[in-house]
Amino acid sequence: MALRDFFGRLRGGGATQPTPEIPIPGPPEAPPPAPEAPPAEPLPETPPPAPEPMPEAPPVEIPSPSAEAPAKTGWFARLKAGLSRSTAKLTESVVSLLHKRRLDEEALEELEETLITADLGVAASRRIVEGFRRTRFGKEVSDEEVKAALADEIATILEPVAQPLVIEAARAPHLVLVVGVNGTGKTTTIAKLGRHYGEQGLKVGFVAGDTFRAAAVEQLQVWAGRTEARFFAPSKPGADAAGLAFDAFTAARADGLDVLLVDTAGRLHNKSALMEELRKIIRVIRRVDETAPHSVLLVLDATTGQNAVQQVKVFKEMVDVTGLAVTKLDGSAKGGVVVALAQEFGLPVHVVGVGEKAEDLRPFAAKDYARGLMGLD
Repeated sequence: MALRDFFGRLRGGGATQPTPEIPIPGPPEAPPPAPEAPPAEPLPETPPPAPEPMPEAPPVEIPSPSAEAPAKTGWFARLKAGLSRSTAKLTESVVSLLHKRRLDEEALEELEETLITADLGVAASRRIVEGFRRTRFGKEVSDEEVKAALADEIATILEPVAQPLVIEAARAPHLVLVVGVNGTGKTTTIAKLGRHYGEQGLKVGFVAGDTFRAAAVEQLQVWAGRTEARFFAPSKPGADAAGLAFDAFTAARADGLDVLLVDTAGRLHNKSALMEELRKIIRVIRRVDETAPHSVLLVLDATTGQNAVQQVKVFKEMVDVTGLAVTKLDGSAKGGVVVALAQEFGLPVHVVGVGEKAEDLRPFAAKDYARGLMGLD
């Protein structure tokens, strides 16, 4: 009966009868509030120490990176760092080959093979070895002497092609047709050159002539906004690049622009179609100025090594290439290809790039490049 009454109370039935028994659980409930009071006191004590470490950490970390940034602004330091992979590939092989060894015919033959492997090309490698044969044959040379001698020989090959891309004010606008295979960095190079010329006080225009690549058009538009350059976009994806170049050139002359940088397609897998498109652009802009384009800049990706040599041959068949820009040297162990290009073609190397920032694209300096390639200061 007692169990039946108990379950009956749980169901809500007969709840009025057990009312006198309620005070019995009352006394034990009184003590719990008393022990709850002491734990409540330490809770307010824990928050005060928590905020103290938070303000201390950020101030210590924030100034340190900003303080280090200016130390890395030197161009030669960035060039040398960008060429570090090429330097390691070249110098380690050469030094290990000639370390405390007399420069006899066997050593010179091995040196030539090593230089060819380092992407300097057959002609340039032979020329360098001939220089060693004339001046150091039969001598034992130290590691530093080898590096310095190689740097001098390389600089001799590079000096004739180290020429800036000069913008002629009399042209107004000086039209630069930028060509190259997709992925070499044409669009980025245009943006960096535009910023460089803008900082010189020149009025710059960008033409998004790679009309089939929406990403290239958008990227160039973003850079135009950043550099305050005039932007000429296609009316629709796949629009006629020649017609766009004509309209942009005409407008640039009317607006008094100093430089007009024209991006182009780079679909080399369809060589005949690309050749016709580039030639059409040239025919059309010559209706505005028969001397245009005033420069044809071929952009090459250093990571492709000797394939860059083949690209120069192909584009020289399509258009009259007047100069080169070599990019992505920081991501390559094939910086020696610039020496091969200089020896084989003799085309001016206007600029080289060793990073993503605008200041990482600079005019080409032969001596700096040669010493940077050999890891010398």
